[in-house]
Amino acid sequence: MTTLRRIAMWSGPRNISTALMRAWENRPDTHVHDEPLYAHYLRQTGLPHPGAAEVIAAYPTDWREVVDQLTGPLPDGISIYYQKHMTHHMLPNIGREWMLKLTNCFLIRDPGQVIVSLAKVLGTPTIDQTGIPQQHELFTFVQTMTKETPPVIDSADVLADPQDVLSKLCAAVDVPFDEAMLSWPPGPRESDGNWAPYWYASVEQSTGFMPPLAEPAPVPPELQPLVDECMPLYDQMREHAIR
Repeated sequence: MTTLRRIAMWSGPRNISTALMRAWENRPDTHVHDEPLYAHYLRQTGLPHPGAAEVIAAYPTDWREVVDQLTGPLPDGISIYYQKHMTHHMLPNIGREWMLKLTNCFLIRDPGQVIVSLAKVLGTPTIDQTGIPQQHELFTFVQTMTKETPPVIDSADVLADPQDVLSKLCAAVDVPFDEAMLSWPPGPRESDGNWAPYWYASVEQSTGFMPPLAEPAPVPPELQPLVDECMPLYDQMREHAIR
C-alpha cells in the first residue's frame, strides 16, 4: 500500500520556495498547493499587495476551510501533497494543532540576504515581514509537540548541491528521491496562485535551480540592526539543516 505524505514546507519570503515547489511538482506522484493561506492573510491584514482583491476573491479566506483542504483526501494517483507555505501567513489567530497532521519541513535563508532583497520591494522591512520570527515559532512548536526535530534545508545548500540536499530531504520525509526534481520545463503552471504575474517572472523562465551567488549583496548599515535581530533565530534553525 502506498504511503501518503502531506509535506508542508515553511519558508519566509525572498527565498527559493517557488523553485522548490517546481521541483516537487515535476514528480509524477506529487500534487502541489501554492501559498494556501495567502487569501486569509490578505483579508485579515488588509495589506495592499499586488492583486490582493483578486486573490481574496479567488481563494478561501477562512483558515479553517483551508485546513480542511490541507488535511483532506488526495487526488487519485497522487501519494505526495506538497504545500508551499509562507510563515508570515500563519497569523496568531490561526490554530496550530492541524500542523501535527502534516510532515513539516523548513526552508531557511541567511537573514542578510532575505532583508536586502526585501528592502528592494518594501524599503525598510519590519521583522515580521521577514517571516523569520514566525518560522522559528513554528519550528519550535513542531519540535516541542512531536519531540522530534523537523527537517530543515538552507537555500544556500540547495543551490550549491541540489541533488545531494534534495535526496537527503526525501530520505528525511521517507519518500524516494526522483531526479525529475532537478529540472523542469519553463513557463507558468496551473497550480500557481493568481498572484504569479506579480512575483514569478524569474521562476517562469527557470529550468532548474540557479547556482548560488559568488558574492552576496552587502547589507546596508541601516539594515544591519534588523539582520542582527534575526540572526540568532536563523542560527538556531541552521544548526539542524541538512548538509
